[in-house]
Formats: sequence, C-alpha cells, structure tokens
Amino acid sequence: MTAYKRLLPALLLLSLCTAGAEAQAPAATPPGVVVAPARVTSFPLAVEALGNASANEAIEIRPLISARLSRVNFQEGQYVEAGTMLAELENIEPLADLAAARATLADSEAQYQRLSQLYKTNVVAQSELQGVTARREADLAAVAAAEARLAYTVISAPFAGNLGLRRVSAGSLVGPETVITTLDDTGSIKLDFDVPEVHIALLRPGLSVTARSAAYPDAVFSGEVTSVDTRVDPVSRTIMVRSQVDNASGQLRAGMFLTVSLLQQDIQALVIPEQAIVPERSQQFVWRVTASGVAELREVSTGRRRPGEVEILAGLAPGDQVIVEGTQKARDGQPVTLLQP
Repeated sequence: MTAYKRLLPALLLLSLCTAGAEAQAPAATPPGVVVAPARVTSFPLAVEALGNASANEAIEIRPLISARLSRVNFQEGQYVEAGTMLAELENIEPLADLAAARATLADSEAQYQRLSQLYKTNVVAQSELQGVTARREADLAAVAAAEARLAYTVISAPFAGNLGLRRVSAGSLVGPETVITTLDDTGSIKLDFDVPEVHIALLRPGLSVTARSAAYPDAVFSGEVTSVDTRVDPVSRTIMVRSQVDNASGQLRAGMFLTVSLLQQDIQALVIPEQAIVPERSQQFVWRVTASGVAELREVSTGRRRPGEVEILAGLAPGDQVIVEGTQKARDGQPVTLLQP
C-alpha cells in the first residue's frame, strides 16, 4: 500500500504528459483524390447490325395470258429501259378476235349514225335509237377488250433494270404461272436491319448509314435511313429500319448480307470518365465531390459507352465533380483533398 502511494504521483504525471502530447498531435489529413467534371459533349449514336439487301424494285416477268412463246427479245443480265419489249406471244387468235370485234362495231356504228339522223326527223322512235346505242357501246367495249388481249401478247419491262436468267425458250407454252425472267432495279439497294428498341427515340429518316460486305472488304457503301417500321418485334425487342444505299458500281446484289453502321452525329450527352463508375450489383454509383470538398455517394443511371467514357442519363448535372482516382479512399460525408491528375 505504501509503495502504491509512492507510485501514484508518477502515474498522474505520465497521464498528464500523454494527454498533452495527444492534444498537440495534428488532425488526420483528408485522403487525396483526383476528380473530373461531368460534361456535355458530342456523343454520336453508332449502332451495328446485320442487314439484308434487296433490289429497289424487283419483279418476276410473267405473261398475263396463256399462249405459245413466239420470240424472246433479250439477253440474260441485260440492262433495259422501261417499256423495252422483252418477249412476244403468238397473236393470231387475238388479232382475229380484234378484227371480228371491229367489224361488228363498224356495223353497229353505221346503224347508230343512220338512226340518229332518222330520229331527228321523228321517223324512228327513241326506244329504237336507244337499242342501237346500247349495241354500239357493247361493241366498243368488245373492241377494247380485244385490243387489250392483243397487247398482252407483247411483254415489256415495267421499269428500268437488269434482267436475270431466261427460264423458258421460244416455242414454249406459257401462262400466268410461268416465270420468263426476273427484273431488278439495283441502281440503289434497299437495306433492312433490326435495331434494339432502346434506340427508337433517336431513329428518324435521313440518318447516315454505312455498309460493308465480306465480298468487298475494302469497299464502303453509303446511304441513309428512309423509313422506320411502326411495330416492335415482341420477341427480339427490335424494330426494323429500312435504308437506301447507293449502288452505282453495281457491286451489291439482292439477297446479300451486309454489316450496317447507323450513325447519328448531332447527339449531345452528359458524359463522365468510365473509371468514375462504382458498380454494386445491378446499380451504378459515383463519388461526387461537393463545393465544400465533401464526398458523397450518388446513384446514377448510365446509357451508352465508348472507350473511356460513359453516358449519364440521370443522377448528375453538368459541371459536377466526380472522383476518378481514389474512389476506394472516399467515405460518404467525409472531406477529401483534391489532387492534380
């Protein structure tokens, strides 16, 4: 007990010295971090897709009536203008029908002219003139029908384009189900491709399109969007986009697959450096530094990405400072020291 009393003053003195040393020790320095601003900049929309090429106009050339093919007037692969005669069918029967219809019309026309003059002098009744007039109108219709059947014996190109392979020979009996050849207008190509529905708000006619084909690895084909489908595929959650691609070189063919890049240049977006993103499960966070130098954890909604940058859809405003280096040192509500990058 006596020894304890002798040690008590020494212990009190040591305690006072330790407390004084702790009081004189400097406070801990806030952790150093590097920040970068959230900024609004150009962020072009670029979508990659596989497109299916088809001719601008394409049909199968078929006769409208059944007859024997008398002449083929084209070469395979030939370019033809609209209205070019491609083939002829035997026209003996249509010519005979037209001649008979015209003869009948001539007779009814003569009767009509004669009775019209007599009717003016009240020699014939009106009902008799009406009967002749009806026969004349029927004969006129018969002549028109015969002329149409005769016109069907000449098969012409409905538009300018390139002809395909010849499927029949002269002398063949052909009908509406017979394909004589094909005709494709490939001066420009329709290119259809699917785009994810998340990009619907950005799609519109006039967007630039570039396409590449494995057959021509060094060629780039340019065009623009002409229309966007009105429905989203409920299974794939995509929407079909149609573009028109120039094919003056004639390299592209209907049915080809092409890799399509859809580009929209005039898009402004709020972006931050990609290393500022702190993912946690399905959520995305950033460390925002306030004007007073305090770190706060902020949840953000992200959009498109490109190397080194990510689009921010919600959670930040232009000019907000976010931590890009030292995120592991930051604590919510605690101050930080800003360092030069």
